[in-house]
Amino acid sequence: MTVCVFASSSSRIDAGYLDLASELGSLLAKARIDVVFGGGGVGLMGKLADAVINCNGKITGVIPHFMKEAGWDHHAVKDMIITDDMSGRKRKMFALSDAVIALPGGLGTLEELAEALTLKQLGLFNRPIIILDAMDFYKPLLDFFDKMTEGQFMRIEHKAMWKVAATPDEAVKYLTGRQTWIEDPISIAKI
Repeated sequence: MTVCVFASSSSRIDAGYLDLASELGSLLAKARIDVVFGGGGVGLMGKLADAVINCNGKITGVIPHFMKEAGWDHHAVKDMIITDDMSGRKRKMFALSDAVIALPGGLGTLEELAEALTLKQLGLFNRPIIILDAMDFYKPLLDFFDKMTEGQFMRIEHKAMWKVAATPDEAVKYLTGRQTWIEDPISIAKI
């Protein structure tokens, strides 16, 4: 199994989030789950990659050419795929993955998570999506999803597209458990 992990590249965040990324990377490597990530060398991305490498796991980075040229890539990741742009990066990450985990992050992470959910809603990525809501980071977003459902912008069934994990251990357990949603997502995509 290969899991795509979306995560922050900020180096200014609380150390608790950095520890979270390290713990997830270690657990994934020990469970022999391969990792695909955005290729960054700092922030949660960097800590995740460091942990996977330190535990002898397999990790693949996918980074756009302009970020590589700026030196933002993780220099210890041997399998680094260079894309033309951000859209190509996401397409490649989805194509290589059997599941998604969203660690805390900024606009890039939010955009990647939103695309994964949209693709799943349309039946184009019918794979597990796990939101790692450590320290209630994603609580406002999850509340917003509730508001979307209450306002009929999204069906109640769509809230089953993702799982919410409070810890890295719980996220890995969701990956290794049986995940199902619905057979024909397009049948309920239209509200």
